[in-house]
Amino acid sequence: MTQVKAIRFQATGGPEVLEVVHVDLPDPGPGEVRVRHRAIGVNFIDTYHRRGLYPVATPCVPGVEAAGVVEAVGPGVTRLSPGDRVVYFCDTPGSYAEARVLPERWVVPLPEPIDFAEAAAGWLKACTAEFLVERCVRAQPGQWVVVTAAAGGMGLLLCRWLAEVGAVAIAVASTAEKRARALAAGAAHALAYDDWAADVRRLTDGCGAHAVIDGVGRTTFHPALDALRRRGLLVSFGNASGPVGPVDLGILARKGSLFTTRPTLFDYYAEPQEFAAGTARVLSMWPKLQVQVGARRPLDAAAAVHAELEARQTSGSTVLEP
Repeated sequence: MTQVKAIRFQATGGPEVLEVVHVDLPDPGPGEVRVRHRAIGVNFIDTYHRRGLYPVATPCVPGVEAAGVVEAVGPGVTRLSPGDRVVYFCDTPGSYAEARVLPERWVVPLPEPIDFAEAAAGWLKACTAEFLVERCVRAQPGQWVVVTAAAGGMGLLLCRWLAEVGAVAIAVASTAEKRARALAAGAAHALAYDDWAADVRRLTDGCGAHAVIDGVGRTTFHPALDALRRRGLLVSFGNASGPVGPVDLGILARKGSLFTTRPTLFDYYAEPQEFAAGTARVLSMWPKLQVQVGARRPLDAAAAVHAELEARQTSGSTVLEP
């Protein structure tokens, strides 16, 4: 048993429910490892847990991603040893802490050229980009794919990944500065949110996009449908503006026999073979993704970081450092 500093919430709510505490961390059990964190990734899913959009047991230490060093291993652990540099995402929260214990199956050795902050800033997002582009959209060269919130850490990775596979990425972002960043990341076009569906149709000679990858949610759902061509695909993977809410499925027929899905990372990395193949693909793509740390903040600043993230005041990926 060891004691670590952590960020915890007792009840769901706004960023103010996050508090600094000290918690007892057990020794790793069978198949588990204890990782001493060097950098902790901040993701929108952390705010969903805090707000109660994705229910979790309380009290809860949020966070599903970090990079660090293996400190101890439990019985039966075969792939990892104390001292190994590692990165992980996990299907249960607990990363906003100096260290945590988690199953070995989520932990991946971190190659030496990748530093801890870079890994924590991009690992979950890169794995998300992998499954969204390659296994959900199945983007092909020449296809038109729209990315909303394109200047955030997730959006920039999507633009780079789409460009790498030869798709034509159309970025949608709120300011000229953000649109410039998306273009620099590989987007072929960048649009403001004002009437962006019509702009997409204009760019595509009236046909519409093959797919929209949307992390915004409620405010972009209907424009995204309007931006798609017949039998196009809307991938709604995030709720930055709130959940979409009830949907009349008949609208998909009226808009052109559209498809839509609400995928999660963990369903695409559920099986060991999927996990191994997906993470290997991410590591092979890593040098091309140009992951950049948007900001490094102390662990104690988690509440302020959540407020900035939800106000869409961040650019790139923020990491917390214990």
